[in-house]
Amino acid sequence: MADAAGMMDRAMGALIGGALGDALGMPTQLLSPTRIAELYGHVEDFVAPTADHPVSKGLPAGTITDDTEQALLLGRILVSSGERFDHARWVNALLDWERDVKARGSYDLLGPSTKRAIDAINEGVPAEEAGRSGDTNGAAMRIAPVGIMMPLEPLDALVAKVAETCRATHNTSIAIASAAAVAAAVSSGVAGSDWRAASERAVAAARLGATLGHWVTGGDIAARIAWAQDLVRGKLEQDAIKLIVDLIGTGVASQESVPAAFAVLEVAEGDAWRSAVISANLGGDTDTIGAIAAGMAGACAGLSRLPRERIAELKGIDVAEVRALVNDLVAARVESGGSGKEAAA
Repeated sequence: MADAAGMMDRAMGALIGGALGDALGMPTQLLSPTRIAELYGHVEDFVAPTADHPVSKGLPAGTITDDTEQALLLGRILVSSGERFDHARWVNALLDWERDVKARGSYDLLGPSTKRAIDAINEGVPAEEAGRSGDTNGAAMRIAPVGIMMPLEPLDALVAKVAETCRATHNTSIAIASAAAVAAAVSSGVAGSDWRAASERAVAAARLGATLGHWVTGGDIAARIAWAQDLVRGKLEQDAIKLIVDLIGTGVASQESVPAAFAVLEVAEGDAWRSAVISANLGGDTDTIGAIAAGMAGACAGLSRLPRERIAELKGIDVAEVRALVNDLVAARVESGGSGKEAAA
């Protein structure tokens, strides 16, 4: 069970841990493991992307990407919405954010489901219809604030809030199940759970999330998370990494990258920085897998156990602003009855 200070520490760990994984994976995203090794060797520190990188070129080492930016944006909308999520405000915030991203020349950093939904909304499609085909990992990558704000129990309330935030861009069974799993892991960590217990709660949430949204074909997220963690459990790190790359997959599809993040959490044994390092070297959607894995690990460990020198190297994020947001999210959690008294083991 986490007290108020412990909840704040773990909630900060979720968002800052996610930023570490995001920034470490920024220069390696979309590359193959072989190409990553050729360009950077084994990535263990923040590095700048190559001049010809397809999406990250020009970004300084340690820069966060859309994963962290959208998580913080969602957090702010959750706080301003109050009890009922303000769907219109969220859509408008995404549209404003998209314009800002385009102005920075980084439109290709948008994930396929979010990009498709925003384009549809811009063309006049109702927001509640725009997300009906969004099945990639964009919802899961930014969902941590929901896990901070919502107590784990009742689980259906947490999953319903997840589904509500998914409606405009990722209103599908697979995306909601994936986001629900991550949110539950974060919520469990904020309440005081270790990463193993958080993983168990994630599987239960994924099962519930899969019953919501528009059904789309694909492997069951709950089953794939449990299988992925079992697949790598007890394996040597290099053997486990090969299994993640070859069998689980590291693409933007929810049924690949989200189970891969949980497998990384298993291999790293809940260590956030190790989760970030493993993710950055996987190839594929490295920044998102890193953001999810290190964010869940950070929620279960707390900011106080994250590497301060690495946090100081992050670019594009204001830790003081994150702390203010987290304070509001935790306050909302406490007001709803989630004071940390929910089961944490």
